[in-house]
This record gives sequence, structure tokens and C-alpha cells, in this order.
Amino acid sequence: MFYPKDKIKIGTRGSPLALWQAEWIKSRLEEIHDGLEVELVIIKTTGDKILDAPLAKIGGKGLFTKEIEEAMLKGEVDIAVHSMKDVPTQLPAGLEISVITEREDPRDALISKNGQTLAELPKGARVGTGSLRRRTQLLNHRPDLEIIPLRGNVQTRLGKMESENLDAVILAAAGLKRLGREDIITEAISTDILLPGMGQGAIGIESRKFALETIERILPLDHEETHLALDAERAFLEVLGGGCQVPIGAHAVIEGENLILKTLVASLDGETILKTEKSGPKADGKNIGREAGRELLERGADKILKEVYEEAG
Repeated sequence: MFYPKDKIKIGTRGSPLALWQAEWIKSRLEEIHDGLEVELVIIKTTGDKILDAPLAKIGGKGLFTKEIEEAMLKGEVDIAVHSMKDVPTQLPAGLEISVITEREDPRDALISKNGQTLAELPKGARVGTGSLRRRTQLLNHRPDLEIIPLRGNVQTRLGKMESENLDAVILAAAGLKRLGREDIITEAISTDILLPGMGQGAIGIESRKFALETIERILPLDHEETHLALDAERAFLEVLGGGCQVPIGAHAVIEGENLILKTLVASLDGETILKTEKSGPKADGKNIGREAGRELLERGADKILKEVYEEAG
């Protein structure tokens, strides 16, 4: 079933952050297009249903997008709003990321029980995170920390600071800011210590490739510089064949006409971290990303990732 041009149905997950993002896109579209009706359709994804296992163990690709994409292909929704860090580099045939909005703060945020920064946390402090990327970099920077795996939405993970006696948790700064919880951030951690994940802080809109009326309506929300930066980050991830739940970091920034991409692949114990930095014309982001990916593969990233997948089982 496909809907008339004066109505758009948005597929979204039901978490508070996902709903905030979908509501924000809804309000922007209604501002731009007078008389357009926008409806949210909440869809439960595999990642929302399985909360008692680490993401890496349940298969890292498409955990938060697959069911929404199926609904789009059936015509039950017109577009999907995603956190770009959850979107695999390979999309189902017939779908595309048409729009990427301006990026929020891409850094990881530390929320600590006693207001201590990462440097001030005591030896052996218990730090919660559900991300292998964060875990490996934290262990590389502070091998004395005890990293505790966490799952669940923002509020659930914050609650576990008390229930699991954690000294701190690490969450995406962008999500906290969007939910109006910026005040609880103890420290936005430098990207030199924790390189962000691909797409962190950016919201994407996925659509059917040839739904031209729909695409025309959503295109005004696209932010060119963010889109170019994510093209580079996603090209890097695609070369490595990694999902969003493995210890891979990629962060591109644009300075004038130049794009600078920093990337890394880390071993699970944090002892080995392969890094690269590439730059070039901003319009050439995909090639810059591919070049970074090929270099890290040549330096042994494939062996590291093989071990990660074997560990995940």
C-alpha cells in the first residue's frame, strides 16, 4: 500500500531517543511542507527484542533496521529515520539513505557517579558500556579499568550505574543532548582517546530509491558536509566488512574544501590498535574511506576482526 503525496509515514523504533529523532524529522517536514500529514509507525526490531545478550553475539548487521526496512519495501511506511551508527553499509535492494541531517556532537560522553573525569576515576573503577569500540579504546587508555557490558536504552543504562554498582557509564553525547540530558555529562571524551563510531551523532532518512515525490520532500533536510563525511566513514567500514558492533572507529571532519578521516581497528583486549589518518578533497570522501580501509587490512586489521568474530561465536 502506497500513500498519497500529502501524507508520509515514518517507520521508527520505539525507544525514547528513536522517537525523539522521528518526531524531530516529522516537525521539520511539516514546517517545510504546508498541509503535509506525517505519521509515525513504531516498529520493534531484533535489537529491541533481544536485551540479554551482547550485540556482537547476536549478529551485528541490521539489528536495529531490518524490520523497518521490510515494512518500507512492503509499502507500509514511506521512510525510516535511523541513528546512522546503526545502519549497515549494505542496504536491501531498492532502498537508499537519501538524507543525512546535520551532525550533533559525535563524541562519547562519560557520566560518573561522583563527578570524576576519565583521568580521575580510581584504579579498578567499574565502567559500563555496550560497545566493543568503546571497550577496546578504554582498555588501551586505562588498562586498569573493569569494563562491564551494558544493553538497553539511555535511561536503562543510566539506571544500571546504581543497580550494578558502576563508577561510570559511557553513552553517546548526541543522544543525551537530544533527550535534554546534557547536564548529566561529566566529560565529553576527546576523540584522541575514544574515536567515535561510524555515523555517531548523525540522523539518516532511508527511502525507496525511486519514490521520487517522497525523496523530493525530504531532500531539504540533507546537510551536505555531514553527508560527505559519512560517505567517507561508511566507505571505510564497507571495505572492512564490519558491522556497527565491532571495535572499529571512523570519524571524518571537513575543513574548508578538505576532508580529514581518522580510523582505527582494535583488538578485544585493547592491546593492539591500528590507526590511520587520510585527507583529500571533500568530494572524494568515498575514495579516502576505501584507501584507509585497504591500508588497515594490509596492516593486519583482517586478523584482528577475525578474532573478534570468532570470540563473538
